[in-house]
Amino acid sequence: MSEYGSPGEIARQWEEAAGRQELVLLDGFHALKHALRFGADVRMVVADDPDGVRGLARELAPDVEADVVRLVRRASLKELVARVHPTGVAALAVRPDGAEGRARLDARPRTAPIVVLDNPRNLGNVGAVVRLAAGFGATGVLTRGDLDPWHPNVVRAGAGLHYATTVDRVELETLPPGPLYALDPEGEDIRALTLPDDALLAFGSERHGISPELRARADHLVSLPMRPQVSSYNLATSVAMTLFHWGGPKGTH
Repeated sequence: MSEYGSPGEIARQWEEAAGRQELVLLDGFHALKHALRFGADVRMVVADDPDGVRGLARELAPDVEADVVRLVRRASLKELVARVHPTGVAALAVRPDGAEGRARLDARPRTAPIVVLDNPRNLGNVGAVVRLAAGFGATGVLTRGDLDPWHPNVVRAGAGLHYATTVDRVELETLPPGPLYALDPEGEDIRALTLPDDALLAFGSERHGISPELRARADHLVSLPMRPQVSSYNLATSVAMTLFHWGGPKGTH
């Protein structure tokens, strides 16, 4: 696609595509950049200033510059999205196939843990966890409960890195195989443990912690070091500490 065409036609195409359930909103240049880097099927990119977006690609992501140049089209973002990102660009991409994602989660041997978020409530926190999981090379991020891990605000907070890992919603009985390590204040100090590559690392909400049913299902209860009288860490902070203790992607320094 190019930027050429009447504004009305471009807006009509965007609105028609945005209503399709299988398409995901990528809000901002960094979300677009990461999605392209990790193989997303990006169907449409719109920007107030396509030349400016091309310049961002040339400066910040030359590896995907050709794709950005090919896709970006001129449109008035304020008419198409609820909140215009400071980088002045938005895109629509196909949500990854659920069956393929599940196959990656179930594949053994697994070389990196899966993060399980038990009834998370904050969309931004979930997005931050996805970003962490992608950076650490985790196999996936799974949520239990009614929060949609592909909500636009989660994708925004995750900077498009949903495409760098597997992100889905599951029930307790459909968790992938592997030993379940649940973070709990009454658990064993994480510093005394070695977390295996095939672990499921489960985190509860800051207010309620791990649910009783997931706690009962856990193979191990694990605690993070914390000063007395401090009630909890932020969810993303807890995930970061745990993944760092696991060790991160192999072959990096």
